[in-house]
Order: sequence, then C-alpha cells, then structure tokens
Amino acid sequence: MTSGMRITWTLAGPGWADCTLEDHQAKVELTASYITSAPEELLSAVVRLVAGETETRAQFDAESTAYRWIFYREGVDTWTRVLQLRRGSDHDNKGTEIWSSRLGIDQLTRSVIRCFDEVAQTYGESGYRGKWGEHFPRTELEALRGLWHAHHCSDDT
Repeated sequence: MTSGMRITWTLAGPGWADCTLEDHQAKVELTASYITSAPEELLSAVVRLVAGETETRAQFDAESTAYRWIFYREGVDTWTRVLQLRRGSDHDNKGTEIWSSRLGIDQLTRSVIRCFDEVAQTYGESGYRGKWGEHFPRTELEALRGLWHAHHCSDDT
C-alpha cells in the first residue's frame, strides 16, 4: 500500500477543471469539462465503494479525451486505476493506464473528502457555480462523509 494520495481539484476556467492526483510515486493531471457530472461521479463512485461494492467507476470527459477511474475493493483495501481514452465511449482495453494506486478504503475516502472540502473553502459554493457552471456537489460530498462516519462507528462496536 502507498502512504497516501492527494487529489486537487482546480477550476481552470468556465466549465473546466484540472484534477491532480499524486502520491509518493507519481503525479498525473486530468482535465474535466462540465459536459458531464465529473465531481458527482467521482464522489458517488467512492460512496459505492465505501458501501461495499467491489468495483465501481467514474469518468471525466475533456471533450477530446476521457479519463476513466476504476476502483476495486477487497476488504479494507482498494486499488484505483485511471485510464486515458480517446473517446468516452471506448472500452477499457482501448485506454492507457496513467495512474494506479493501492490504498486503504479510509485513506482513499479521506483524500476525496479533503479534496472537495478544500474546493468549497477555496471558491465557496457560489464561486464554484460561477466558475464551473453547475452547483457544488454538496449532496454527494455529504453522502460520502456520512457513510464514511457511519462505517467508522460500526467498526468501533
């Protein structure tokens, strides 16, 4: 397992965001357009993983390429792969893996929550809407936070 992952979501311009993934081994930059619900997809995929799904996905479309996140879970361990595809409709086997990381489910969840907490703090929810063009994904963020806290409470009993 790696020691951790940092995800940074930066609003690059109207309807565009840059997402940086980094750990002690690698760093990669992804681009997302508001033509899809990229932040909501990412948060919802991690919700499904915390809830117990063993494989789930999210996708960022960048209007000439796509980045597909594939999450696998076995017990408390996760494996995250990010593929770069020429088109969002392409099969996984046409993609190039640009990121791979093994983390505990808690490390992954904390990284995603921290990312969007920092987004809310940096831009504010109205500033986010003004730059991204859509509402801040508060519902999905709080669903993830709530499920993660419930998961921790059930582990303590």
